[in-house]
Amino acid sequence: MPSSLRIALMKSTHIDPRQLLARTRRVVVKVGSTTVSTNFDLDSDRIDALVQDLASVKQKGKEVILVTSGAIAAGTGRLGLTQRPQTLPGLQAAAAVGQTRLMHAYEHRFSQYNQITGTMLLTQDDFNFRERYTHMSNTLGALLRLSVLPIINENDTVAVEEIKVGDNDTLAAYVTNLAEADLLIILSDQDGFYTADPREDPSAKLISVVYDITDELKRAAGTTGSESGTGGMTTKLGAADIVTGSGEMMVLANGTEPQVVNRILAGEKIGTLFLPRERMSGRKRWIAYSRPPKGRLFVDDGARRALVHQGRSLLPSGIQRIEGSFRRGDTVSCRDEDGVELARGLVNFNTHELKRIMGKQTREIENILGYYDYSEVIHRDNLVVMHKAET
Repeated sequence: MPSSLRIALMKSTHIDPRQLLARTRRVVVKVGSTTVSTNFDLDSDRIDALVQDLASVKQKGKEVILVTSGAIAAGTGRLGLTQRPQTLPGLQAAAAVGQTRLMHAYEHRFSQYNQITGTMLLTQDDFNFRERYTHMSNTLGALLRLSVLPIINENDTVAVEEIKVGDNDTLAAYVTNLAEADLLIILSDQDGFYTADPREDPSAKLISVVYDITDELKRAAGTTGSESGTGGMTTKLGAADIVTGSGEMMVLANGTEPQVVNRILAGEKIGTLFLPRERMSGRKRWIAYSRPPKGRLFVDDGARRALVHQGRSLLPSGIQRIEGSFRRGDTVSCRDEDGVELARGLVNFNTHELKRIMGKQTREIENILGYYDYSEVIHRDNLVVMHKAET
């Protein structure tokens, strides 16, 4: 049954949506720095508890992928620093020292359960290019078939602004799509998603189930993260948007809860469960969610109807305005006149070319540019209608 039909059924019959969690076959678990470290160093007791929890899940026949933060915290402690470095070279140096410690801590503990681990260090660049994305997917699939537990982190030692994902919440969402996992569990220092920041508003209430990620929910997310990490509630909600938009589930819960992953998979009412929308194919997930759009194309009402309701390509005649700087093959966001996102797709023209032909008829392209490679700005095969636009 498609995700949207399952959720509609649960809304109308009051079926507990957490019953779906027991059917999980492949799960991505993301742990933040606060889950595996204290006072800018690794916390052995917390890592022991996490590994025992994940090893137990694996022994029950589930496939587990771990996306872990903590390398910079581990390096900060090993270097004798009392606070997180403030410069990029300092952060990368701490990551270089801490990555070895972090992976050794996991390998040592998982080996006690006869569990083999493998490491993948990724950057945004690895997700940007379809060929590299496919190779990553193949590697991850091979590891899982060999019963290896992959441990993934961003490659902070080399990542700079242009090629970094930026936070492991987003990286975990990317990996969930890459692996086509059924569920992403994000473990943090919060009990779940609240109506407001509970640290500032004592009346804030925990939301048990989220059916739709609304603008009101985004306002409730705020921006605050922890001192030792980079991800606040905004990045976690962004991860939920990616995962649920692709058709899978996400749970946000407190990483200090005993046996938290086992309890979530057993359907226990813990944390916040984000429910999925319609399931996307692997290629559509890559187009829609695996790399940030480089530009925005604002289209008229005729183009909006063609994209959203008629399944057609985007032509230059429907484009009214362009923002951003992009090259051929980059992902761009298509928006209506009010700025509401309608679709994302792979563009056939660069910014300079498109500014010259926008609003024009296809037959005019060759006279304007002096060459004629494509009729469509975005071909329908390279375009994904975003779910919110479909209503």
